[in-house]
Amino acid sequence: MKGREPAKVEIQCPACGREAWLVRKPKYDGFTKVGETLTCALCAHEFASESEVPFRGSRQPQVFTAADRPRPVQVFREDEKGRMCRYCAEYVVNPFIQRCGLHKCEVQATDTCPHFRPKPPPKEEAENETPGPFRL
Repeated sequence: MKGREPAKVEIQCPACGREAWLVRKPKYDGFTKVGETLTCALCAHEFASESEVPFRGSRQPQVFTAADRPRPVQVFREDEKGRMCRYCAEYVVNPFIQRCGLHKCEVQATDTCPHFRPKPPPKEEAENETPGPFRL
């Protein structure tokens, strides 16, 4: 199943004393599943419950530490992030071209400009207005 962590399967069997895998077989009463049988793959020793199974340590060894992780990539400096054309009040988007309304030229969303003027925050609609046909 997607999103589920696989069940632990490596055990240290108390009956045979070897490292083995846990075998999970469904138990049925007619066509109804009533549980699982947990056995050692090597000696077929049956465990009464999941809590009785002696699982081996963690499934993944801890080879890397936090110091081994790469540092986060920062493409733009902090002061440059907010000065991009896409956040400017003069930025005009058209299906065919992106333009600067102040300089009357073609721009890209990630261009920067010394004459940057931030867009005003979006206006909040009044609570007492009736919803339009396309809003809930």
